Amino acid sequence: MNTITDTNFNFPKQKSVYKGKVREVYNINNEQLVMIATDRLSAFDVVMPKGIPYKGQILNQIATKMMAATEDLVPNWLTATPDPNVAVGHLCEPYKVEMVIRGYMSGHAAREYKAGKRMLCGIAMPEGMKENDKFPEPIITPATKAEMGDHDEDISRDEILKRGIVSEADYLVLEDYTRKLFKRGSEIAASRGLILVDTKYEFGKTQDGKIVLIDEIHTPDSSRYFYAEGYQERQDHGETQKQLSKEFVRQWLILNNFQGLEGQVVPEMSDGYIQSVSDRYIELYENITGETFVKADVSNIQERIEQNVLEYLK
Repeated sequence: MNTITDTNFNFPKQKSVYKGKVREVYNINNEQLVMIATDRLSAFDVVMPKGIPYKGQILNQIATKMMAATEDLVPNWLTATPDPNVAVGHLCEPYKVEMVIRGYMSGHAAREYKAGKRMLCGIAMPEGMKENDKFPEPIITPATKAEMGDHDEDISRDEILKRGIVSEADYLVLEDYTRKLFKRGSEIAASRGLILVDTKYEFGKTQDGKIVLIDEIHTPDSSRYFYAEGYQERQDHGETQKQLSKEFVRQWLILNNFQGLEGQVVPEMSDGYIQSVSDRYIELYENITGETFVKADVSNIQERIEQNVLEYLK
């Protein structure tokens, strides 16, 4: 299983490299960023020990297709995709807040609701809801990085403004862009027989002061999808929804006594399980894009990426 889980390139005019949970971002001459989507898998803010074949390619290609499908609504950072795992775009100053938007009461929202909470990030959730019910209107529940560590923390709009994390003028733009992107994403999903349940968007400011969409969009790592067919029937019968997202990995980890808590050990992932995760990612790619997934040559991924990026940077 050839995967890419770490890179150590040295591109011309490279100023720095930032390694996130899944992506590695190379700063070229303080002007553009080369973002490499690795095959690392992260859940509960922990990177799993083994890579997932083709995951980076899948994330990168879904994100770039979705950026192309939404650029008429919201400007984005992207300028080129010289390799299946690589996106190149404008250097931006990222906002220190993730714009999470939820159309349905699932995942984190459902766990909070089950625990008896009826407010999430300062937004009231109606009484009498069941897990995976649709909210009357999509709700924006932002998250920010905790002061200590990598964990995301729920935060309200009021708190964001009070702490000066984002100015009010900019925050209004982020909210507007988030709603527009979610509406378009929901329409694209519906055309493919899917429901976009919830997702997160990240934004940054270009050097000339423009607010743009950055990072990924509508991928299985940043979004949760249900199959539309049979959704209502499953809700009516109290059954689990059939979904396409990273949630199936989280559920597997929970069943194996891992939620990223102190003292917990990541369970062993067999080759068979890793292959099944790769297959699920390919399934999502084909469902969300409506296209057959074409596997890139992985005989030497590092070399392929390096050659393609160097060729582009010429």
